[in-house]
Amino acid sequence: MSVRKRQRVGSSSRLSSSDGTLREESSPSQPPPLLHPASVPGSFNDPATADVLLRLQLDDPDSVQSLDLHLHAAALSRSRYFAALLSDRWHLPEPAGDGMRQLLFKIFPTGDLRCRPFDAYIAVLLLLHTLDFAGAIRSVAGALEMLPVALELLFDDCIQACVRFLEAVPWTEEEEERVLSVIPFLREEESRDLLARVSPKAAAGDGNSTSEEMLCGLINSAIHGHPNVATVKAFVAKLLRDYSSRDSVRRVLDKAFLLSLETVKELLGKYASPDFRMAGDNDEREAIQRLNLHATMVNVKHLHWLVERMIELRVADTAVKEWSEQAALAADLQKTFRDDAWKNITPGLPMLVARCTCRLANSVASGSTLAPRQVSSLNPCGITLCCYFEVRMRFVKDWLPVLNVCRDVASPMPTGHKPVFQELEETFLRIISTLPMSDAQELLQQCLSFSTRNVDDCPHLTSAFQTWFRRANRPLHDHIAS
Repeated sequence: MSVRKRQRVGSSSRLSSSDGTLREESSPSQPPPLLHPASVPGSFNDPATADVLLRLQLDDPDSVQSLDLHLHAAALSRSRYFAALLSDRWHLPEPAGDGMRQLLFKIFPTGDLRCRPFDAYIAVLLLLHTLDFAGAIRSVAGALEMLPVALELLFDDCIQACVRFLEAVPWTEEEEERVLSVIPFLREEESRDLLARVSPKAAAGDGNSTSEEMLCGLINSAIHGHPNVATVKAFVAKLLRDYSSRDSVRRVLDKAFLLSLETVKELLGKYASPDFRMAGDNDEREAIQRLNLHATMVNVKHLHWLVERMIELRVADTAVKEWSEQAALAADLQKTFRDDAWKNITPGLPMLVARCTCRLANSVASGSTLAPRQVSSLNPCGITLCCYFEVRMRFVKDWLPVLNVCRDVASPMPTGHKPVFQELEETFLRIISTLPMSDAQELLQQCLSFSTRNVDDCPHLTSAFQTWFRRANRPLHDHIAS
């Protein structure tokens, strides 16, 4: 049902029929016939008491149909349109000898030939007489059929009843589109509750920022607040994968990652601080330290889940850059792992830190995350030099000592499982192979500890040194153009 804003006028001629029957001239295509509405004695469509004869006429050249209804002026006046039409401001024909006034109301076709053209009008005209809104408005489809008619007739009580019903019940996607199409014809106070369901609040900014707030809340619930963590994390991960704006997903994941990273740095900084270790009562200090280390473990788990999502969606650039700038965090981790106290509190922490580092390092080594370009220095001519390898260099330089400590203190992996530490060793060596020769030379010398298990069990280290020596011994004329 479309909504039209147009002025209606009364008929200037006596309607020839007053028997309440449907009149139509057949055409090749026409809607299903309308069943005559039931009469309500003393009220709706009761010829014995009516004082208005209203003819509904379908204004369609392909299907001329009309319907006469016997109505009451007092009831019709609940509509501001009919109240004006029946007032002295309009020059209508004088009532006939039986006191009946005649009105003509033209209805324009909606284009849907499956719908009977008069049904919604009859329903609203009936409500003008009965005011039984709760009994008449019982479905979204019904409310959406009646609301445009109520708007056309300026029947305020019916408009409010339809809007209240629509605001209170769920909609299908198709119904939502119909609600959106009728909202522009409602007053601001009438449409406010409907708009609140389908549009971001003006105070919240644009749709993207509001959606990002929702995504941030979902991520926060997934990693912090929900008791059924695994299932909720899987569901939120699916929402992130399916979300249409990758830039929005990048922003919300970056925000969550940075927040968790700052929390880990703060907690571990307190745990590793010598000042804190020497302050206060021993028992109280030990209890606080246990809480700090446990909270660190929890937040590293959050970081690991966020890293997995960022790599899966190929938006891990910020995470890689931030991880490469954590010299202080890496130093605090080394202090922590050299103290045996952590083993009774968070025995899985070294493995978890290694997994986070390994996932980010793998994304860099595989090319799925390209380390962002960094401003490096000024050359002798004063020109700023930019390089991509700076982030990769710092990444390995800061986290290689942590790997060495973790490998020494962590529990051995079950037989048949490739240790995450060996995987991280191989990944670091692959990243080192992408660095300039001088940087690779510095870092490779720090990788000698990779050979401490067994000389025959470190082909990755052997290969890395062979590659470096091959490049170092390549004659200059092989790679410099003449």
